[in-house]
Amino acid sequence: MSRSSAEAECRAMAHTACEIVWLKNLLIELGFKQPIPMSMHCDNQHVIYVAQNPVFHERTKHIEVNNHFVRDAWTTKVVMFQFTPSSKQLAD
Repeated sequence: MSRSSAEAECRAMAHTACEIVWLKNLLIELGFKQPIPMSMHCDNQHVIYVAQNPVFHERTKHIEVNNHFVRDAWTTKVVMFQFTPSSKQLAD
């Protein structure tokens, strides 16, 4: 259970990054190359900043494991973050 909306966003980003890594590996096995990172849309700029920032602050200790996975996917250029305001997201 998440204690904040930022924690919920971090968990969602970690789950999405996991799915993207799996999908990219599947495409590679099928012979398709993906030379550019896949876009991951997020409506929370703070969560994007925390995912890209290697320094953890006291307020983000509880989301450290998810952040490591998302940051690893970002640094290895599997995913790229794209800020999309809530008003532009079709799923909301």
